[in-house]
Amino acid sequence: MKTLYHIFLTSLICLQGAPLMANERVVLSNAKEVLDVSPYLLVLEDTDNKLTIEQVQHLKFNSLDQNVPNLGITQSTIWVKLEIQNQSSANNLMLELSLPILDHIWFYSEANEGKYSVIETGESFPFSHREIKDPNYFFYLDLPQREIKTYYLKIESTEAIQLPIKIGTRAAFDERVKNRDLLSGIYFGIMLVMILYNLFVYFTVKDKSYIYYVVYILLILLTQTSLQGYPFQYLWPNQPIIAKYSLFIFPSLVSVSGILFMLVFLKVKTYSKRLYRLSFLFFTTYSISIILVLFAEFQLSYAIMEFSSMTVSAYMLLTAIHVSRKGYQPAKYFVAAWSVFLCGVIIYILKDFGILPFNDFTRYTMHIGSGIETILLSFALAARINIYKKERLEAVQEKEELLREQNIVLEEKVEERTKELNDTLDQLKNTQVQLVESEKMSSLGQLTAGIAHEINNPINFVSSNVGPLRQDLDDLGAILKKYEELDSINVAEKLLEVEQLKQELDYSYLKTELASIVNGIEDGARRTTEIVRGLRNFSRLDEDELKYTDINSGIESSLILIKNKLGEIQLETKLCDKAEIQCNPGKINQVIMNLIDNAIEAVKDRYGKQGTDGRILIQTKSLKDEVELTISDNGCGIPEEIRSKIFDPFYTTRDVGQGTGLGLSIVRGILDNHKATCKVQSSIDEGTTFIITLPKKSKNGKN
Repeated sequence: MKTLYHIFLTSLICLQGAPLMANERVVLSNAKEVLDVSPYLLVLEDTDNKLTIEQVQHLKFNSLDQNVPNLGITQSTIWVKLEIQNQSSANNLMLELSLPILDHIWFYSEANEGKYSVIETGESFPFSHREIKDPNYFFYLDLPQREIKTYYLKIESTEAIQLPIKIGTRAAFDERVKNRDLLSGIYFGIMLVMILYNLFVYFTVKDKSYIYYVVYILLILLTQTSLQGYPFQYLWPNQPIIAKYSLFIFPSLVSVSGILFMLVFLKVKTYSKRLYRLSFLFFTTYSISIILVLFAEFQLSYAIMEFSSMTVSAYMLLTAIHVSRKGYQPAKYFVAAWSVFLCGVIIYILKDFGILPFNDFTRYTMHIGSGIETILLSFALAARINIYKKERLEAVQEKEELLREQNIVLEEKVEERTKELNDTLDQLKNTQVQLVESEKMSSLGQLTAGIAHEINNPINFVSSNVGPLRQDLDDLGAILKKYEELDSINVAEKLLEVEQLKQELDYSYLKTELASIVNGIEDGARRTTEIVRGLRNFSRLDEDELKYTDINSGIESSLILIKNKLGEIQLETKLCDKAEIQCNPGKINQVIMNLIDNAIEAVKDRYGKQGTDGRILIQTKSLKDEVELTISDNGCGIPEEIRSKIFDPFYTTRDVGQGTGLGLSIVRGILDNHKATCKVQSSIDEGTTFIITLPKKSKNGKN
């Protein structure tokens, strides 16, 4: 069925003057010219879309009596007939159909014995399918000199069908293509410069009007160049589906982005809330148009889009005039820019209706109008910046005056507040010192409990062996006493008694037991010595000067003192031969102790009180100018959202009374004083790794 658009078009055509002789044969006599054959076309509409080339040869074609036949949007198949006689000196003639948006084209040319060969092309095929790589459609005519041939075109398209057709030589067309590409390049260059310029201004002033404007320009560029087929050639040559839907979707998006830009740029919500609310009606109609396209309702979608576009054009112009009358200076630029663009749109539509001739000017009026509009709107945005500067200058002057008046009052209040803050600061400092001391005492309490537990084991071992040792010594004394009773008379008898006593007291076992007891006492004394030595190494907390110290010894001392907390946790150490650094040994020991203690708690949080299946790995590496200390565990891990807070003072994830939140804060303070770095790597239910990098030589010479 023909659309209302097609019917209205036919009515307009009937009002025009005398028709052209469209049924005459086309005669090409000059090989150097490109001849427009559009007025000579004969057209047949196949409403059932079933006719074949054999059938249409016997049917009557009609003339539309138009310079460029315009069939509008139709679901019918359009057949075009053209009879050409070559009276020029050229044999390499070509036919150009300069409407890139057509979906499917069949070009039939006479072959031998009345048969026709066919070439298929259009936007329904990938761009590489075309014999001549150009947005327009070119076909070789194979028409020798002085011969006459009849050609047919079969066209199906979801867009409006127009028939701007020309014939000429390849050389003549090449010259036209150069001029066309030059003009298109100028247009593209202007639009691209405007996009980059306004994008740069947006990143400079952070005014969202510019980003809306950039999107608006970009969509205009895509829409206008899609009419010429360039995006299909260069952007999505293998996606015919995009080319098919782009000319329905892009114009809707242009209008939507234009409305959004206008609302922000003209501050429509401030000057007229009624006009602002009206804009949402157009968003709805364009959304419906796009949805209809997706369901292949092209005619209805095009009708809604055309009606919405005409209404939106009037709405935006009237809104700009209204805001301009309110005294908003940039609105005047908008009125001028939008008026120019509307002129281009009107001329383009009149060309589509056949009221104006189809030529390069009427075909590119929207390009010209959109280019001028883009430049004028950029001037409007620049004028808006000047207004902002003036407004800000006036605001700054008002604020300066207000500040002068308030300075006296503020100075008095500042003096009062300063005194209060100094008092509060002193209180906070005292509180901080008390909390830090509390954290140290808490660590000391844990350390003391560990030491008591570790020393108690060897002491108990010594105490429990004292009784058996005394009994064994008494038994040995009894045996020796028997030897003292020996005399020359009763030697044999006494020796017999001695042997009996040795058997009764199990003399062999007695000797073995004595050796075992002595070894046990010796082991207990050694373990006690190690604990005391570890405590002495660890407890260097009051040393202020920097010393060269092997941190491996600090690790070993810390492990001795914290051994009782490990439970069933597997502890592994991989220490390098020498990890000597210039540091405050006591404070570095405190860092090591805190990190190991945290690792133990993390493992027990995951595996229970005894830490079964828990693992802790401690490594040191000696680098060129640094020593790297790594403490890893397979505990519960640290959630990513709190990882940045773990070094903050008083931050803790434990229950009230189980921690002050100062342990890692103290660690960070000690590391900062030593110019050391700390990296934390953690995954939930996989574990945590602290990587400490300590300089071998102090960078500031003090702590």
